[in-house]
Amino acid sequence: MASAGAVTRSIRLPARHGYAVEFSPYVPTRLACAASQNYGISGCGTLFLLEQNDVYSVDWSQTRGEQLLVSGSWDHTAKLWDPSVGKSLCTFVGHENIVYSTIWSPHLRGCFASASGDQTLRIWDVKTPVSKIVIPAHQAEILSCDWCKYDQNLLVTGAVDCSLKGWDLRAIRQPVFELLGHTYAIRRVKFSPFHASILGSCSYDFTVRLWDFSKPLPLVETVEHHTEFTCGFDFSILVPAQVADCAWDETVKVYAPSSLSIPQ
Repeated sequence: MASAGAVTRSIRLPARHGYAVEFSPYVPTRLACAASQNYGISGCGTLFLLEQNDVYSVDWSQTRGEQLLVSGSWDHTAKLWDPSVGKSLCTFVGHENIVYSTIWSPHLRGCFASASGDQTLRIWDVKTPVSKIVIPAHQAEILSCDWCKYDQNLLVTGAVDCSLKGWDLRAIRQPVFELLGHTYAIRRVKFSPFHASILGSCSYDFTVRLWDFSKPLPLVETVEHHTEFTCGFDFSILVPAQVADCAWDETVKVYAPSSLSIPQ
């Protein structure tokens, strides 16, 4: 099912091209968007904090407290950071190409996953700099990964080969599902925080797609409301059925896909 997406709010980012968008886990009307000038080729990067219809631009995200951050880098490494001291605590080496995505496990303390241009998904424990599990997940660069909120063993990857694959960490030889439909590289994939089998993805094909991998026909909705590469996508954890996306057309859109409004 294709739709234009019933947009609740469309926010303009003048001369900036969105790469990632995330809802606040605490304030339902707030989200952040990471963007760049000139499609990331030149110029500066900007983090926008979006509140209702206002846009606030800041130079750096200030994180307080003891919560640790994990990041992936062009130097093929992942790093663990303590924002309170502003330095890396540990470097994780093993990938052989750019680390495009890192995600903490929502279930296992100190455990995170990383996805890389070396075509692998890796699982790490912060207690050791060597990966615990290496999954040759695609035969193309992997640009995104996410952890299922309802199953500590289930992850999903999205890649340049236009496919999404689900992985059970207890049996990694074959994916537990494969979702096809995008026509260009998949830039971001996220599991729903409300439904165990629902996920969303966005792609360089200008679309956002909603999936339910438990169904015989898993593609449940295609949203087409951008005119450039769609690079960021997120589910709100505070407002059921609400999502946000961002694209290189200089917009962030907040909306409720029709497929998420239907009782599951």
